[in-house]
Amino acid sequence: MIRDIQDKILELKKEYDICILAHSYQAAEIVEIADITGDSYKLSVEAAKVQNKNILMCGVHFMAETAKMLSPEKRVFLANGDAGCPMAEQMEPEMIRGIKMDEPDRKVVCYINTTAALKAECDVCVTSSSAVKIVKNMDADKILFIPDCNLGTFVADACPDKDIMLLKGGCPVHNAITVEEVEEARAAHPNAKFLVHPECKPAVTKLADYAGSTADIMRYAAESDAREFIIGTEISIKEHLQYKFPEKRFYDLSKRLICPNMKLTTLMDVYGSCKAIGGDSSFDVTEINMSDELIAKAKGCIDEMIRLSV
Repeated sequence: MIRDIQDKILELKKEYDICILAHSYQAAEIVEIADITGDSYKLSVEAAKVQNKNILMCGVHFMAETAKMLSPEKRVFLANGDAGCPMAEQMEPEMIRGIKMDEPDRKVVCYINTTAALKAECDVCVTSSSAVKIVKNMDADKILFIPDCNLGTFVADACPDKDIMLLKGGCPVHNAITVEEVEEARAAHPNAKFLVHPECKPAVTKLADYAGSTADIMRYAAESDAREFIIGTEISIKEHLQYKFPEKRFYDLSKRLICPNMKLTTLMDVYGSCKAIGGDSSFDVTEINMSDELIAKAKGCIDEMIRLSV
């Protein structure tokens, strides 16, 4: 049944000129039929290169917004319109404008997990894989880093020469992980390397053998000579690694590391979205529409991210 649906999606992609982008947190059956898979940074870079007329994002709303900013001439769709991101919606543009008025010499760095309206108030965007490099490359010494204070602390530790201001925000899934869970996982798997996402609390991140983005975690596991790994990020990454490296063993840090918004998108959502893009009115799909003014304002910090990442 799954293979049949996948084959139908592959046919619909060709028929209606659709490029499917899938975040690494998506289920394996979706990743298998995607044209481009990766973390937020890779999807951002690749979205700008897409030649297809239509882009279908299998991820969450801010990712589809980013794709639209980078390819405004394309039609961009979100496979499940209810898939949002709590972190992206934690702060209002008015709050950031107020801080900028009080401290005009402080540059604003936003994590890619933010709305387009918030990006429009920022100087540069970052992802977990590019944050440290970009902040180091900035010519500003005073920085406001939003919204994730855990990732912000990780960046601040790596950039001690910068004055980095943080606000209280972050990923509710990663932030919920405790030191006790790390200790329990270590005790259960004493020979395993502990790989963690820097959206976790600093006390958790400091216990890791390696801390990095989703893509960096997967790269470390691929290149390491170790045979066992505790994966401290969304549990879908453990599944993908199991398929890629069946000779190695991967363990969840916690069964609570599940992003409910990423799990909303199903293979049937992708199928229905492709049908709707092709004009079948019996199916629904969410199209991303943004004003030219908002795209122009928000795209500036994305362009700066790509420039400083080189």
